[in-house]
Amino acid sequence: MRLGIFVGCLVLVALLVRLGWVPAGLGDANFAWVVLLALVISAPLSFVLLRKQRDEMSEQIAGRVEGAKNKLAANRSQEDAADDAARA
Repeated sequence: MRLGIFVGCLVLVALLVRLGWVPAGLGDANFAWVVLLALVISAPLSFVLLRKQRDEMSEQIAGRVEGAKNKLAANRSQEDAADDAARA
C-alpha cells in the first residue's frame, strides 16, 4: 500500500511539473526532483492513511512475541525440572 501511495504521488508530481505548476528542478535534475518531492509528499500521507494497518500488524506481532515468550518460559521450566531430578 505504501508503494501505491508513492506511485500515486509520483504521477501527481510529474503531472504538476509537466503542467508548470511546480518548478521543474535545476538543469538535468528533473527526475530526481520529481522522485524526491513524491517521497516527501507520500511519507506523511502513508503515515496517516495506513495507521489502521500499522496498528493491526503491531497487534499481530505483539501476540507472536508473547507466544514465543510463553514457549520459552515453558521450556526453561522443563529443563529446570529435569536438572533437579538428575541431581537428586
